[in-house]
Amino acid sequence: MRIALLADIHGNLVALETVLQELAREPIDQFICLGDVAALGPQPHEVIERLRRLDCPVVLGNTDAWLLGSKASDTETLRIITSWCVEQLTPEDRSYLQSFVPRLELPLDEGRSLLCYHGSPRSFDDVIAAVTPDAAIEEMLAGYSATVMVGGHTHIQMIRRYRDAHLVNVGSIGLPGVNAGSPELPDNHHVRWSEYGVLSIEQGRLSIDLRRTPLNLAALLEACRNSTMPCQEWWIQKWDSSNECGS
Repeated sequence: MRIALLADIHGNLVALETVLQELAREPIDQFICLGDVAALGPQPHEVIERLRRLDCPVVLGNTDAWLLGSKASDTETLRIITSWCVEQLTPEDRSYLQSFVPRLELPLDEGRSLLCYHGSPRSFDDVIAAVTPDAAIEEMLAGYSATVMVGGHTHIQMIRRYRDAHLVNVGSIGLPGVNAGSPELPDNHHVRWSEYGVLSIEQGRLSIDLRRTPLNLAALLEACRNSTMPCQEWWIQKWDSSNECGS
């Protein structure tokens, strides 16, 4: 069994297609998306269309909820981009977003299981990071157990042992340079890659593969500049060192 774990695409179709093309070269039994699909990127509608064709379960992320009417970020730039993303969505897109689930549990083998969420099983706004105290994690995981617990939200890859479970963050496909919730950890500007994960079970052996795959920076920036997304400088400077515009 091989499960591809995708998270935090954030309206970045170039990055999503790059990852899917890479995964097409190997056997994958199941795709799971861990949320934050369309907001804050230049191609929100196109990403939703592509993900719908993938026909995989999707967990609701905090910015997915923004697109459905929840209060967006307190940051003006993010509110402006979110409002634009909402305008790009069709009724079918909104219906698709409403189908996302708060968490997803899957059996693996030999009594092992996988629990998927965005921030934590308790809330898509929760942060589970390498530096999060065990006491805080205990509160966020209260009532839930699994062999592997996997999420996104922070945009920072992680594998952490907690009691008998592995806590995993597969990073971000579409905005890996943006620290989305761990103030103790820095942003990583001017990235050139996408991040995702693959969970494998073969002959009883469980493995977790965290990946970074390089992106075509020119295609990435062209997709942004060809869109009507506002505040493009905020997005471009996350990728391109020649655009030090600030955020």
